[in-house]
Formats: sequence, structure tokens, C-alpha cells
Amino acid sequence: MGLRDLVRAYFTHYAVIAYLALAMLCAAGFVSNPAPPVPTLAIVLIVALACPLVWYVLHRWVLHSRWMFKVPMLAALWKRIHYDHHMDPDRLELLFGALHTTLPMLLVVAALPGWLIGGTGGALAGFATGLLCTCFYEFAHCVQHLGWKPRQPWLAAMKKRHMEHHFHDERGNFGITNSLWDHLFGTFYTRAERPAKSATVFNLGYDKATARAYPWVAARSLAPARPPSRGRSFPAARGLSHDAGSPSADREFSDSHSPRSSPSDVPPSQTR
Repeated sequence: MGLRDLVRAYFTHYAVIAYLALAMLCAAGFVSNPAPPVPTLAIVLIVALACPLVWYVLHRWVLHSRWMFKVPMLAALWKRIHYDHHMDPDRLELLFGALHTTLPMLLVVAALPGWLIGGTGGALAGFATGLLCTCFYEFAHCVQHLGWKPRQPWLAAMKKRHMEHHFHDERGNFGITNSLWDHLFGTFYTRAERPAKSATVFNLGYDKATARAYPWVAARSLAPARPPSRGRSFPAARGLSHDAGSPSADREFSDSHSPRSSPSDVPPSQTR
């Protein structure tokens, strides 16, 4: 995949289009009802710094918790926004966050603090900043999953850490745009530091025994989990599981997905 293909995949996704359109509407609203410069600058800085921490908290303690699939009303949400993504990290349609979860979160994290600091104009500035930060988050996530090898050292390092999160041990490397909070909270790791592969790296702990006790995710599985297709237009993790492009990494990628060609994680009676 070339950079042009990645950019096209990114900018043609409905979620990114929605974020950018809303950001422009917020900017237009701010022009007609601006907040003072100092509060506006404070809001922008606060939201820009807070977003990576909020994403880390949600990723680690919500999406990787083992309580959402135990609640019938939350099981479908957890399946859509994270379980399916880990079971098949190649699927472009599961790569982006859902609007119905992201936008309410940004209203609380970005627009509300902005309103408290600068009124209506502050809320618009905060919400626009949160939307643009989300666009950056989604672009970094695209880089990490789609088959493009970044030349920028920090992007390449983040891609490697995220691939380790998906294909080696999901209990660390939760950061998407930076590793600051992983370092501060002790969840940063390299593969050499954790030689043993996690048994739950794909199913996030939702195995056959768990599915029997909490069947709501399994009941929504249309088909058994399958290995990522190597012939798709956007081969997300192709040869990029640890060392991009190396034959050993490609073999490891195939081996690590081989169990997923059979319904090993969801009991056949629970699938439909």
C-alpha cells in the first residue's frame, strides 16, 4: 500500500468526514460567537492534552476490561467497538470508532470544559479541538493497521508497539498517538520484554467457557472468527506483525492466526 491509498481510505470514511464537517461548523459558530483569546487558548491546550489520556483510560480500563460482555445491554457495544476489532484487526470498517460513542464522549470531555471556561464560544472551540484530535487519532490508527510502512521514526515506533498490542500481548501498549501514558502507568513494553505470547490477545478473555456463562456477544456472532484475508484492498497487518516486511514476521503472523480459522473462541451453538 502506498501513502496515497492510505490517505484515500482515511478521508473517504464516513466517520472522518463527519468529524471534519462538524469541526468546520464549530469554527463557523465560533467566528460568530467567539470566546476571549486567553480562555480559547487555554481550552485548546487542555483538550489537546486531555484527549490522549482519555483515550488511554477508555482503552485500558473500559475496552480491555472484562465486565462489558457480562452486561446484556453493553455486550453488543463492546463487540462492535473492540472485540471484533481484536478478533480481526484487518477489517477497515471496524478500524474507526463509532459516531454514536465518540461524539457523546467529546461533548463531555471537550465541549463541556470549554463551556465552563469560555461559554458558548469556548464550547465550540473545545468541541472542534476534540474533533480534530480524534481525526489525528484515527489517522494514527490507520497508519498502524494498514499496510503502509511509515518513514517517520515516531510513527514507525508507534506502529510496532500497536502491532505488539494486537498480535503479542494485549495487556499493554494502549497508546495510539503516543506512549507517554503507557510509560507513566507502567504498561509500555517491547516484545523482547514479554517473550510469552498472551493466550487472550485475540479474544480478550471471551473464550468458550466465558461465552457459555455470558452468551450475548457469541449470540451476535454471524460466523466463526476467521483469519484476515491476505488479498483485500487494504491488507492491514500484512507482514507487519512485528518487523515490517520480514519473512519471519510474515510466518509468525500466519501462525498466530491459524486457530481463528475454526470456531475455537465461540461455541458453535452460540453462533448464527
